[in-house]
Amino acid sequence: MAVSLGLFSVFSTGETAFFAKSASFPSVRLASPLAAHHANLRTVRTVTFATASKPAAEPKKREPRGIMKPRRVSPEMQAFLGGMSEVPRTQALKLIWEHIKVNNLQDPQNKKVIICDEKLKTIFGGKERVGFLEIAGLISPHFLK
Repeated sequence: MAVSLGLFSVFSTGETAFFAKSASFPSVRLASPLAAHHANLRTVRTVTFATASKPAAEPKKREPRGIMKPRRVSPEMQAFLGGMSEVPRTQALKLIWEHIKVNNLQDPQNKKVIICDEKLKTIFGGKERVGFLEIAGLISPHFLK
C-alpha cells in the first residue's frame, strides 16, 4: 500500500517531509529512500494567463440615461436651483430635500408632509402643503424636453 504523507515535502533539498520518517507513523514503511522520495512528489500544474496582444482598453464612461441625464429646466426651477440651466432629476430632488431640511419645512406631527415656503411654492404650483411622494410629480413639468 502506497501512502503519501509528504504533503509538505521540501523540493529544494530533495528530502521527504519530517513526519514521513517520524516514529508516530509506525505502520507506514517505505521500501527505500528513493521510493520515499518519489512517493512524496506531486504533479504541479502551472497556470498561465494569456496576454492580450493589445493593451487593456480603458473602461468607457457610460452616458447618463433616464433620470441621471441632465435636462433643461424651466425658469422657475432655474431660480430655485441657483441659476443651473441643466440638471439631472436626481440632483434637483437632492437640492429640494436639502432646502427642506435646512429650513425645517417638514410638518412636526407628520414628517411625510412638507410645508412650502415661498421658494417651494414657485416650483410646486403654489401649494401650501405637499406630501413627500408628490414632489417627483410636481417637478416633472419643470424638466423641458
